Amino acid sequence: MDRYALVCRTILEHPKATQRDMAQILEFSLGTVNSLVKECLSRGQISLSEDGSYQVTEAGLEFLEQYRVDGALIIAAGFGSRFVPLTFETPKGLLEVFGERMIERQIRQLLQVGIHNITIVVGYLKEKFEYLIDKYDVKLLYNKEYSSKNTLTTIYHAREILRGKNMYLLSSDNWMRENMFHTYECGSWYSSVFKEGETSEWCFSFNKKGKIQRVEIGGRDAWVMYGPVFLTASWLDAYLPVLEAYYHLPGTEQFYWEHVYMELINGMAQKRLAEAGIGFVEGCPVSRLPELAQKAGLSVNRQPSTQVYEFENLEELRVFDAKYQNHSDNQAMELVSQVLGVPESEIHNIRCLKSGMTNKSFLFQVSEKQYICRIPGPGTGLLINRRQEGDVFEAVKPLDITEHIIYFNRETGYKIAEYYEGARNADPESWEDLERCMALLKRLHGCEIQLDHSFDIRERILFYENLCKSHGDIPFEDYEEVRGRMFSLMDYLDKLHRPETISHIDSCVDNFLFLPDGRLKLIDWEYSGMCDPLIDIAMCAIYSYFDDEKTDHLIEVYFQRKPSLEEQLVVYSYVALGGFLWSLWAIYKSALGEEFGEYTIIMYRYAKGYYRKIAKLHKS
Repeated sequence: MDRYALVCRTILEHPKATQRDMAQILEFSLGTVNSLVKECLSRGQISLSEDGSYQVTEAGLEFLEQYRVDGALIIAAGFGSRFVPLTFETPKGLLEVFGERMIERQIRQLLQVGIHNITIVVGYLKEKFEYLIDKYDVKLLYNKEYSSKNTLTTIYHAREILRGKNMYLLSSDNWMRENMFHTYECGSWYSSVFKEGETSEWCFSFNKKGKIQRVEIGGRDAWVMYGPVFLTASWLDAYLPVLEAYYHLPGTEQFYWEHVYMELINGMAQKRLAEAGIGFVEGCPVSRLPELAQKAGLSVNRQPSTQVYEFENLEELRVFDAKYQNHSDNQAMELVSQVLGVPESEIHNIRCLKSGMTNKSFLFQVSEKQYICRIPGPGTGLLINRRQEGDVFEAVKPLDITEHIIYFNRETGYKIAEYYEGARNADPESWEDLERCMALLKRLHGCEIQLDHSFDIRERILFYENLCKSHGDIPFEDYEEVRGRMFSLMDYLDKLHRPETISHIDSCVDNFLFLPDGRLKLIDWEYSGMCDPLIDIAMCAIYSYFDDEKTDHLIEVYFQRKPSLEEQLVVYSYVALGGFLWSLWAIYKSALGEEFGEYTIIMYRYAKGYYRKIAKLHKS
């Protein structure tokens, strides 16, 4: 930190400040301030007016210009899983604290000190931030890798915005009580608060001059990285080339940008890059990275415990802002409160469950019992008939094979169900598990329950095909050829006049729950309807990514015997058709902004591979 610049800045911001005032503001001794003021006077950077106050001169303003803040980069791409269900609807940075959105509070604080060049890196629910462009004249930068990688990648994609500039680096979900931004910053720093006891935060040690010497994740009774960061152009010049090298290294996908800084300053970056065969970073030998680490030094900007807040979860936000105790303005929380007859403040231990391909769910606790609330995902109202789903729940209730449903809304699809502590999903590698799963399916198929609706795979394929085409082209090069083959399979099945029973359709291993008491439950009946029961064997096989051998064995497990040729061909046909159907489903969901990686290709390969298998059997 340039102490002379700090004195000039303090006089600019506090024109009537005495030396004693400056000592308090800067947390310097009065003697140190006295020496600095004398030097600034001798340099002509400040002057003493007749009333005894100090003023910054033209020379002082010219001196400060090198420290002018060029702008701010605000990270707002992440999901905020610890704030579900609020973040299912609203990005964390757009949540309100005392009636003010956290990101807007930071933007206003930046504008107050004349910082107008503000870029927000967005990802999850990116459209929610669009209004800020008009309201504050900010810019948005989309990070396409937000869902699979961490903030190292965020900074990598924003590196050209940072390069060569003096920039604040902020998180959209931070809340600062007082405005801690300045028009001029006199050196790179990381905001810090002191944490008593054990902490999992990023802890650091620093020298007498306040320079950070070493960083460790976790510690005890330590100063920790917490809140805003300011980075000078020279700091970024040293740091960004190393970050760029890390971005291309395997195994760094979940790194925070601070991981790179930590390894650089701790002396680990040299080893990591050398082991990856990288000898130079921007022309600098990796052997000289310790010199870069010195150049990329950060100072600690110590803050009182009441100044900076990084809310870790909804429980912490409730303590800070009483509004969230009973009025979160969140549909799911209001529903749980109403259904269970408790105020929102009694809904605890909220955490995100792994988002399904169709829905989002969160786990919560009321009193001593745990529940799951299911929230339908984007576009599912078009894909799933919730009234029919409700009919299925009523129909299979006497079988006692579903989860215990507390609440189900046939209009919205919201569902609240009992959570089974200690339950596990079926293991696709365990044939003992799969034998029980197939036995449960066979019991379902033989129960003689009749529904008023069917699962018509031809109708569903045409439905998803039209949805895909309405949102763009279907990307497979040989789609028309494969489509023709799938329709020939459906024609073949129609001619067989196969029997129909109630079928689950979504019979993946994740929907089979093994309870601690030995019971087996089958959950998620969204697609269920009257259909050829053999479709459930096929769906279980493709959801488990089974190869030919495992699929054949699964068929035998279901029948408890060798299948007939017709039975084998029917299951194979549904494997092909199921793969084709779900590949279209994934293409449509991708058009809505949800991505499922290689799932689309795997499903399409089932369609093509099993058609060829069927063709060979027909020839033989």
